[in-house]
Amino acid sequence: MDIVSQLQEQLNTIASLAFNTFGTLQRGAPPVQLSPNYPEPPPPNTSDGEDAATLADQPNLLSTELVKAAKQAVRQCSVSALPLSEGGEAEQLKRIEELQP
Repeated sequence: MDIVSQLQEQLNTIASLAFNTFGTLQRGAPPVQLSPNYPEPPPPNTSDGEDAATLADQPNLLSTELVKAAKQAVRQCSVSALPLSEGGEAEQLKRIEELQP
C-alpha cells in the first residue's frame, strides 16, 4: 500500500472515531436548561437498559481510541515521506493555475 493510501486510511479511521466519540458525548450528556424562558428539561432517560456505569465509561474509552489512532497515524505515515512532485513548488503553482478554469 502506498503512503497516500495509508494516510487516507488513517484519516478515515480518525474521522470515524471522532464522529462516534462526539455522538456518544452528545447522546450521554445530561439535559440542561438553555434559558430561564424555556421549561425545565425532562429527566434523563435511563430506562433503555444500559448500565449507567457503562455509559459513563464510553466517552473515556472512545477518547482513548481516538488518541491511539492519531498517534498511530503519526507513527506510520509522515507527510514529509510523501514524494515530491517534479519541478518543485514553482512548477506546482504554475500547474495549479493552468488547471483552474
